Order: sequence, then structure tokens, then C-alpha cells
Amino acid sequence: MIKNKSTIVPYLALLTATLLWSSSFIALKTAFTVYDPMVVIFGRMIIALIFIILFLKPMRNIQFHKRDFKYLLFLGLCEPCFYFVFEAIALENTSASQAGMVTATLPLIVAIPAWLILKEKMHTKTILGFMLAIGGVFLLGFGSEITENAPNPLFGNLMELMAMVVASGYIITMKYLSTSYSSLFITSFQAFMGSIFFFPLLFLPTTTLPISFELIPALSVVYLGIFISFGAYGTYNYAVSKIPANKATAFINLIPVFTLIMGVLILNDRLTPMQYIAIILVFCGIYVSQMKKTKNDKTNPSLAKNPDAE
Repeated sequence: MIKNKSTIVPYLALLTATLLWSSSFIALKTAFTVYDPMVVIFGRMIIALIFIILFLKPMRNIQFHKRDFKYLLFLGLCEPCFYFVFEAIALENTSASQAGMVTATLPLIVAIPAWLILKEKMHTKTILGFMLAIGGVFLLGFGSEITENAPNPLFGNLMELMAMVVASGYIITMKYLSTSYSSLFITSFQAFMGSIFFFPLLFLPTTTLPISFELIPALSVVYLGIFISFGAYGTYNYAVSKIPANKATAFINLIPVFTLIMGVLILNDRLTPMQYIAIILVFCGIYVSQMKKTKNDKTNPSLAKNPDAE
């Protein structure tokens, strides 16, 4: 239950992050119409990093522990590095609405490393829900019509699913690091590592460097850098530092709803009848996995260290 201001603020931060992430699919599709995906992703990373350095100076008074470097490195490789690679491929092949739907599987995927690494109990309902949701993702792709916005939807949805797999590594690691580092520092590190990772990719033979300036796609890159790479990740990292990760990931379920609405209104995305069935199947899987557990079930204390989380 949300009791006071100290717990309301993290939940408002989660809602903000969810809305921003939902809009990122629209912004990415818009930017990709003109600019190469690797150019877009590097642009958003460097813009986020410059914004942080110029206006927020997050590196002051940071006590860094050498033992945590491997965890920071792993977090950065998960997100933004490999996550954005998979997502860029996904959005070249599927629609923003479908990619947004696939994000609904993230809370279920997080349960797997939580079981393997954090030794959380894996419930039968979680496994059943996971199977239903993954089945829905495949049906979403098989039921798709090839369109300009979704030239290869099945492959694109699978790539978005891979993005969710690496995102689960980010969430678990973020919860561990949040006990020692501020959300602003972690967000800054992500932007720094993303800039280094994507810079060499600009010079690949497959990367097309921009030769013209298009206002709306360019503004989309700026929006992605400031409002998504800094804003969405910053607010989400803050929220995860204040409440249990399993509660934070539950808010991810709002992303497909918001993205679907935005995709239809802004990008004129259209879904087939079979895809609506697939969407219902995904949400059924989520519902089954989130059904009330028995009284004997216990939550791993490593996900609920903050006393304000209840």
C-alpha cells in the first residue's frame, strides 16, 4: 500500500518512466525513417551524456568501489548496449505497437534470473504465465501482415524478445547496485558506456552516415537522448532504488497499452484479428503469473531491502 509521500514519489517516477518508454518506440520509428539505426542510437547516447555533464554534474562526491566495476560493466552491456542493438533490429522489422506488446513479457523473464541468481522461488503459475505470454508473442508475429511499418514482424518481435532478455539482466543488476550508487550516477554510467560502445559502429560498412538534415527525425533523436536515455532511465533507476524490483517491473505491463494507443494514433499502426487474440494471450499470461500467491510463499529479501517499499 502507498502510505505517504516517500512511497508515492517512486510510483509516480515509475509511471513517468513507463509513459516515456512507450513514446520511445514512436520516436525511434520516426528517426529510423531518415537516419541509420546506429546513428540514431549513438546520437541519443551522446546527447544524454552531454546533457548530464553540462547541467547535472553527477560525478561529484561518488565513492566508487573497484569490486563493483564488473557489475557496472555488465549492467551497461545489457542496457544500453545490447538492448539497443536488439531493439534497433526489432523496430526495423516490426511495428512500434507490436514491439511495445512484446515488452509485456519482461516481468516474467525477470523471474528467471531472480530464480537462478537471487534464489527466489519459481512458482508454477509463473511458469504457466511465461509459456502463455511467449506463445502470444509468437502468435503476434505469425498473425502479422507485412506492411511498410512491419516488413518482417516475426523476426522483429523475436529481436524485441531478445531485448527483453538482456533487459532482465539490467534490472537485476540495477537493484544490486542501487544500494551503493545513486540513480543519477548509474544513468550517467549507462550514457557514457553507450557512447563508447556505439561510436565504433558508426564506421561499419553497413552504417549509413547522415548526408541531410530532417527536422522531425532529428528532434526525435534529441527527444530520445534527453527524455528517454536520461529521463526514463533516471526515473526508473530512482524508483528501483526505493521499492522492490518485482513491484517496479510490474509497471512494465503498462508500456504495451500506451505504445499501442500511440502507435495507432500517431503512426497509423493497424492490427489483424489474430494479433488481437495474441495480445489477449500475452495479457492472460501476465495475469496468471501475477495471481495472488499462497501465504507460505516468501519474497527474497534481496529485492526488498528498502524499509519504505511496503
